[in-house]
Amino acid sequence: QVQLVESGGGLVQAGGSLRLSCAASGVTFAAYNVGWFRQAPGKEREFVAAIRGRSIYYADSVKGRFTISRDNAKNTVYLQMNSLKPDDTAVYYCAATWNPGVLRMSDYTYWGQGTQVTVSS
Repeated sequence: QVQLVESGGGLVQAGGSLRLSCAASGVTFAAYNVGWFRQAPGKEREFVAAIRGRSIYYADSVKGRFTISRDNAKNTVYLQMNSLKPDDTAVYYCAATWNPGVLRMSDYTYWGQGTQVTVSS
């Protein structure tokens, strides 16, 4: 079955950078559309970024700061996060789907366990 594992989270000061990884097993990851979501304490999970074929989508809150990319040979999708802000603090999840929709949680079939990102002031 499909398994997704996020890594790369941690504690960083405002203005710093982190690169999150989402590694897939059990599938050829290139065949799937992949998204990143995040959930802060007391808030609902929200869309961050997605890649579908040659199309890339970002939430307005992260445009210009975050970059989603993939290395199909490594079955891995990345989220490069620059200029981090305290409001970026959340658990970050990657998700995968065959569904052509990639902007909503309900579009996704498989989810990772999440990785914590904490941005201090």
